Amino acid sequence: MPEPSTTSPYTAGLAGRCPRCGEGRLFESFLSLNRRCESCGLDLGFADSGDGPAFFIMSIVGILVVGLALAVEFAYEPPIWLHLLMWSALAIVLSLALARPAKGLMIALQYHHRAAEGRLER
Repeated sequence: MPEPSTTSPYTAGLAGRCPRCGEGRLFESFLSLNRRCESCGLDLGFADSGDGPAFFIMSIVGILVVGLALAVEFAYEPPIWLHLLMWSALAIVLSLALARPAKGLMIALQYHHRAAEGRLER
C-alpha cells in the first residue's frame, strides 16, 4: 500500500513528478514510466492509468475543436479543405500536448487515493 504523501497530486502529476516526493521524474520517455523514483525510490509498478487519460483528452479536444469549427464556420464560412487542415492540426497538437500531463495526473491521483484493482473479501 502506498505511503501518504505531502505533495499535491495535481502539482506532481501535471509536472510529471513522483507522486510521493514530488522530486523524481515520473516518465522515462514521452509516455513510458520509470520503474522507480530516482529521488525517494518509490516503486512505480502500481501505476496503471489505463485508458483514462485518452478518454479525457478525446472528450476535451473533441468538444473544443468542434465548438471552434462551428464558430468559425458560422462567422467566416471557409472552404472545407481549410476546415480539415486547421482542425485536424489543432486536434493532433492538443492531443499530444495533453497526453503526458493527463497520464501523470491520473497516476498521481491513483497513488493519492490508494486506488487498486477490485478484490472480493470473503
